[in-house]
Amino acid sequence: MERKEAWRLALVLFLGQLVSFFIAIASFTSSLIAELGTDTPLTQSWFTYLSLSLVYGAVFLFRGQRLMVPWYWYLALAIVDVQGNYLIVKAYQYTSITSVTLLDCWTIPWVIILTWIALGTRYSPWQFVGAAVCVLGLGLVLLSDVGVSGGGGSKPIIGDTLVIAGTVCYAFSNVGEEFCVKRKDRVELLAMLGIFGVLVGTCEIAVLERKDLESVKWSATMICLFGGFAAATFLFYTVVPFVMKMSGATLFNLSLLTSDMWAVAIRVFFYHDQVDWLYYLAFGLVAIGLIIYSVKENNTANGGDPEALQYERIPQESSAVNGQHETCSDTNTERA
Repeated sequence: MERKEAWRLALVLFLGQLVSFFIAIASFTSSLIAELGTDTPLTQSWFTYLSLSLVYGAVFLFRGQRLMVPWYWYLALAIVDVQGNYLIVKAYQYTSITSVTLLDCWTIPWVIILTWIALGTRYSPWQFVGAAVCVLGLGLVLLSDVGVSGGGGSKPIIGDTLVIAGTVCYAFSNVGEEFCVKRKDRVELLAMLGIFGVLVGTCEIAVLERKDLESVKWSATMICLFGGFAAATFLFYTVVPFVMKMSGATLFNLSLLTSDMWAVAIRVFFYHDQVDWLYYLAFGLVAIGLIIYSVKENNTANGGDPEALQYERIPQESSAVNGQHETCSDTNTERA
């Protein structure tokens, strides 16, 4: 592997762990909010979308550019993203954290199927091996968690159903983000996702969460937790497009498998809990799986050209470009 490719691989893996760390912080703050008796998943996400719309919306307006992707695509993307966040957070009210973490892995096969169909992504056998090693590593974490957390939740069937439905929404959201990022502009994606996320979230809060929101007992602690969740998820959404553009939705979701291990590190730091040896083995397996997947992706995509991974023309765009070349050719012929 050339030095340039090695640095790019290291950067992709680092960014993947960065988004995993941010999602672990978001899960930590969300669990504390739930422990305080507050059940407002839509409101928590609403502040995230608001921050995205304010920051990236301002940058987008400053540029003064037109939308490169039709607005209704962003509306559809915001709808599935809001639903995914709502369903996953809501599932914690009915099932255990172990079940949520295990079933959340279903996002990976959904993403592989959707990228195969919608984006034409092809995976090598070694990439499937890398993905399987990552999932095996997570399985060791869950095996250890069974003895720590226990409990199946009050209504596990309902909770598990919500998680599976949420993974489908996440898969559509992730593939849609990869499509938009590789096609056009990162700032536009985050700005429009934030704006439409606020609109969709506001409508759903008014219908589904208005009474729960009125019963929230606001305090300095609660405000800090909501602010911490919004900050962590804002940073999460900020870094995600880089991972999507440099690699794709599949590696992004594989990287998120380590979020449970980051959560363990937070638990040890704040609560001084004991860490089972399986966590160290699991982290090592996930790291090995990510490296296998990333190296084989680097070698199999477009003849191993790393620049080709950063931008993949979709069929419509390729046709438009070819049409422009043909027009230019005809014009030059006429001039000659």
